[in-house]
Amino acid sequence: MKWYHYLMCLFGGAFVANFFPHFVNGISGAEFPTPFASPPPPAGKSPAPLNVAWALANLAAGYLLLRYGNCSVKSWPAVIIAFIGFAGMALMLSNVFSAIPR
Repeated sequence: MKWYHYLMCLFGGAFVANFFPHFVNGISGAEFPTPFASPPPPAGKSPAPLNVAWALANLAAGYLLLRYGNCSVKSWPAVIIAFIGFAGMALMLSNVFSAIPR
């Protein structure tokens, strides 16, 4: 694999991790911050349908990055890099979202 495939796997994992909080809040009907919130996050929150749309965009981007990054269970280094991207984004999101008042 070329170096940029690993980079695509890393960011693919990060996009997939970002899918979950927006999707769960969106289908639960809860407002949640997105980049489109006014005022900007963490103060502003977006409506549930926008969160579902943002989640699906993240899932599509993550899928495309993983697909074209040649991330496969047959390539353990690529899977580990994708997991590092997923875990890194998940840890960062937990810090960011824990500071948001509910």
